[in-house]
Amino acid sequence: MTSLGFFLLLSFLAVAGTRASPPSLLSATPAAPLPGDPAPVRYLGTEACQGCHPQEYANFKQYAKKANSFSSIERLRDGLTPEEVEGCYHCHTTGYGRPGGFVSPQQTPQLANAGCEVCHGPGERHAASREPGDIKGRLTLEDCEVCHVSARVEAFRFKPLIHGGAH
Repeated sequence: MTSLGFFLLLSFLAVAGTRASPPSLLSATPAAPLPGDPAPVRYLGTEACQGCHPQEYANFKQYAKKANSFSSIERLRDGLTPEEVEGCYHCHTTGYGRPGGFVSPQQTPQLANAGCEVCHGPGERHAASREPGDIKGRLTLEDCEVCHVSARVEAFRFKPLIHGGAH
């Protein structure tokens, strides 16, 4: 295992121990349906947000590093094992391991970066209804800590900017 791979493994294990951990690498965890709705909500991709939220979309594309997060995986892929690459998908793509989430760059290219729905949740219901209550509007630091755990914060010099670059 490479030193980068070892770091990624330690980061993943640190995340696995938090209450806001990403889904297991071995099992898909569906997005939670709203009460009274048995069907899981699907991810659409950041482009689906652009029509109704043009300023937020423009700011996200221009300022948010996660708007191009899949390029980090591509840049480091040669030095990683397939399992290590898969571990990157939880934080560097949208909805990996969940219904309608990222599968691969070929099958779900619209979800290949960490987009709006990583923080706000799957957008299918909100896009159809246009109701604010059908998506998470107010974000908290806990939303960031799903991926930005202490090991990653230190390694990547993450600064918690809940609205930084996007809103």
